[in-house]
Amino acid sequence: VGDLTRGQTLAAQKAEERVDPASLTKIMAAYVVFQALREKKLELAQQVRVSERAWRAPGSRMFIEPRRPVSVVDLIRGMVVQSGNDACIALAEAVAGNEEVFVQMMNREAARLGLEGTRYMNATGLPDPQHYTTAYDLYLLTAALIRDFPAEYAQFYSQKEFRYNNISQPNRNRLLWLDPSVDGVKTGHTEAAGYCLFASSSLGGR
Repeated sequence: VGDLTRGQTLAAQKAEERVDPASLTKIMAAYVVFQALREKKLELAQQVRVSERAWRAPGSRMFIEPRRPVSVVDLIRGMVVQSGNDACIALAEAVAGNEEVFVQMMNREAARLGLEGTRYMNATGLPDPQHYTTAYDLYLLTAALIRDFPAEYAQFYSQKEFRYNNISQPNRNRLLWLDPSVDGVKTGHTEAAGYCLFASSSLGGR
């Protein structure tokens, strides 16, 4: 538990233990995408072609389709709100050309941000023995996301539902309904990782 306002860790247990991040991986994927937007490598209104690889992505999906371009802003909503692996791969390809190069960018950002216990093997969080992070690194990463991209964070991470392709999916972060102070962040689930939640709330200026 951390207080981002003061940069303090308030409580911790096994904070440095290596864990499987599942879709919490997409916090870093979003950080890299927001960086690309800031550097004008992408535009929110830009239309992105959907590759066969993105369309066939296993796991949670936004239900994008080949031959039907999607805007960057909708792909971000699909990745953040719906945790769509297909949306995540489509964004990775839009930023870097392919997922492999995008993952290299994620690892470079992890090193720059001092995430010493983190290594990414894919953009989505699908299980891989060499894909891992720690609770402390997730704290550092989320703090950086909120600090470096406050407008983007506010725009996407508290959205409760997103509808695309006539399919509505709720944000899996049920705390958004239970506590009005909660403004994010991300859930994840795989059999290897179990159920994961990284949450943030803003109350009284903290």
